[in-house]
Amino acid sequence: MRGFSRLDGWLFALALFAAAGAIGYLSYRHDHVADWSHDARSSLSTESRAVLDALKGPVEITSYANPQGDLRQTVSGFVERYRRFKHDLTLRFVDPQQDPAKMRELGITVDGALILRYGQRQERLDELSERSLTNALERLARGGERIVAFVTGDGERRADGKANADLGLFMTQLEGRGMRAVPLNFSQVNAVPQHTDLVVLAGPTLALPPGAVKALTDYVAGGGNLLWLTEPANDDLGLQPLADALGVHILPGVLVDGQGSALGLQDPRMITVGSYPLHAITRGLTLTTLFPQVSALALARRGEWEVQPFLRSGPQSWTEFQPIDNAASSSIRYDADAGELKGPLDFGLTFARLSPSPDKSEQRVAIVGDGDFLSNTFLGNGGNRALGERMFDWLLGDDALVDLPPRGAPDRAMQLSQGQLNAVTFGFLLALPLALLLLGGLIAWRRRRA
Repeated sequence: MRGFSRLDGWLFALALFAAAGAIGYLSYRHDHVADWSHDARSSLSTESRAVLDALKGPVEITSYANPQGDLRQTVSGFVERYRRFKHDLTLRFVDPQQDPAKMRELGITVDGALILRYGQRQERLDELSERSLTNALERLARGGERIVAFVTGDGERRADGKANADLGLFMTQLEGRGMRAVPLNFSQVNAVPQHTDLVVLAGPTLALPPGAVKALTDYVAGGGNLLWLTEPANDDLGLQPLADALGVHILPGVLVDGQGSALGLQDPRMITVGSYPLHAITRGLTLTTLFPQVSALALARRGEWEVQPFLRSGPQSWTEFQPIDNAASSSIRYDADAGELKGPLDFGLTFARLSPSPDKSEQRVAIVGDGDFLSNTFLGNGGNRALGERMFDWLLGDDALVDLPPRGAPDRAMQLSQGQLNAVTFGFLLALPLALLLLGGLIAWRRRRA
């Protein structure tokens, strides 16, 4: 019996070693990663995975990292997070000291710089972070830098401005995604330059010269893409020929909404939108957007355009003709006799048609009755930035990038109620030390009896 018990012990030890060896072999041949953070943020963000899905074909990453030190291991571990979701993404290392002339040709001055190649395009990256690498991959998916011309000279919102009403913060983020903002002043040119991918007319406050209006209408007639951000009371700026070319009518008055008070908004001119008409721009968008002052839009004629709304006010909204200030906001009422229109009312429209230009397949135009929602002041509200990015992607024809998930990390802060906080405090300061003390006493008692 004693021999059999010893044999059982040896067999158990042998089986234990065999199991450990099998586990080690399998872990070497196969790996499994589990991420329990919100939306798997600790492994790779949802947005980064969506960008990888948009890249249909192999991606090659070359790292010019010195073989000495741990830099190559760091780069390899970082890129591996991307390779788990895109198996045809490859990484190779090149010693930068072996070919200094090539380094100068590529403009590489940082140890560990990356060169990304996708098809015939490439991007250089000097910073190792998920945001920078994902942006570089998105620029590759976009197919090159896109030129976005902002009309200037007539009090428009500036693409590089830092004032509250300007769009500087928004355009800085878009530039990281492959768009370049350039000024377009019709006092210096008489037409929209060639190779312009999109023209933005962002809320002019002064009347545009007839030559500028003609240049814009000729640009649209020739197949150019346009984003027009209009504002209430901006109906006397000489832009009627442009509105006629699109068959759109900017309704008088300012849009107000009675449901804003239920959301804690004191100003009825603040329009919130949580559900959207079915459109490629808003598909899958669940974030609430905020629009400070809005002009409602109506279709005067459809013509050859395919017109779709993508922003619409609620049933408690109407076009208010009377001036509004915070003191008198509670006294405003819908007045049908004065010609005010009852909601729901559209204030975001898109226009699409086969492009008259032989260089493009489709022409796209969007009109929004507000420009404040993308301004430096209101960009961070709800889904304003996400909506703006989707609009620009759609207008540029980058349909694969339109419905990328919103950027951000929702679980960076842990929200605890007072009861949960008390439970955590009790557990760590009292329950856990008491449990350890009892366990230690039990072990000491058993040893004494033995």
